[in-house]
Amino acid sequence: MAALSAWFWNERFWLPHNVTWADLADPAPGVEYPKAGHLLSALPLALGIFAVRIFFERFIAGPCASMLQIQTELSRRAQPNAVLEKVFTSITKSPDSRHSEGLSKQLDWDVRKVQRWFRHRRNQDKPSTRTKFCESMWRFTFYLSIFTYGMRFLWQSPWMWDTRQCWYNYPYQVLTSGLYYYYVTELAFYWSLMFSQFTDIKRKDFLIMFIHHLATIGLISFSYVNNMLRVGSLVMCVHDASDFLLEAAKLANYAKYQRVCDVVFVIFGIIFFGTRLIIFPFWILNTTLFESWQIIGPYPSWWLFNFLLLVLQVLHIFWSYLIARIAFKAIVRGKVSKDDRSDIESSSEEETETTGKERLKSASARGENGTNGHFGSKTWSQNHSEW
Repeated sequence: MAALSAWFWNERFWLPHNVTWADLADPAPGVEYPKAGHLLSALPLALGIFAVRIFFERFIAGPCASMLQIQTELSRRAQPNAVLEKVFTSITKSPDSRHSEGLSKQLDWDVRKVQRWFRHRRNQDKPSTRTKFCESMWRFTFYLSIFTYGMRFLWQSPWMWDTRQCWYNYPYQVLTSGLYYYYVTELAFYWSLMFSQFTDIKRKDFLIMFIHHLATIGLISFSYVNNMLRVGSLVMCVHDASDFLLEAAKLANYAKYQRVCDVVFVIFGIIFFGTRLIIFPFWILNTTLFESWQIIGPYPSWWLFNFLLLVLQVLHIFWSYLIARIAFKAIVRGKVSKDDRSDIESSSEEETETTGKERLKSASARGENGTNGHFGSKTWSQNHSEW
């Protein structure tokens, strides 16, 4: 075990040349450097954040949903059937026509009755709009709070205005209380997302987001251990800048304030593009790749850190493409297909229960033909409601 620990904490990997762990282990009185053990405090804090979230959703977000008349929809439950339930849970939730015909013969049911059962069973597991509203309101509150704290802290920090300050005197940079709380709170929040992902709305990209949360936790922890906290705080703030706006757009969508939803989503898109495609590569990657090279020089963990940031930039480009595609389709065609990264909450299944006449009436009432000069509720909202 000792050999494994020595291999993992190899100074030649983690630290710049001519720096050892012993150099950081005994700082001057009143001075403290980041230590790996500090990260353990994020775990109980994550449980605390999860508990606060439960309280918030029940006693704050819930009443807000009631004020906005967002109620829990009563979905039609599928009648108990052991054969179909086994198929639903272990084989497929949406059988094709061949499987539907086979099941209809096995049960002596009409094919449409089998299809209707699966439709009701799928809808039965879907979260209500009220549940989604409460989840989004919690994330909106946290993202706005942590972004406000981060901006307030960084506004007074010299590396906000001169990124070369991220590398002067590295790795002997003092850990301040403000920087510690900022880092540990962000880390704890992502740990809480890991916990709650198993109870939240189940999305198509569950595994992708699980890996994303795990990678975020790894990147935050990695930058803390090797004392890249200054540039790490800039990375976190840049990413927090647009998150609360996306949640605000979702809230407006769930409350059926569609014009507000559209406007907020446009603002979100502008800030997302600005922070992820301009500020991140030309400000943050510039300092991690070039300014740090000039001041401290490269070493193994430096290469890994920059590789992870470059991977993050690739994801930024991909997500920006998805947002741009949504915007293009909404503006040019007036109707958008379901977002590739959205959760399974498409209204298409419910619409199959509606007759053509009812759908026509619904579309006319919503103004989906675009004649009112405003995007209908099936344009922006279908695509960005669950990023």
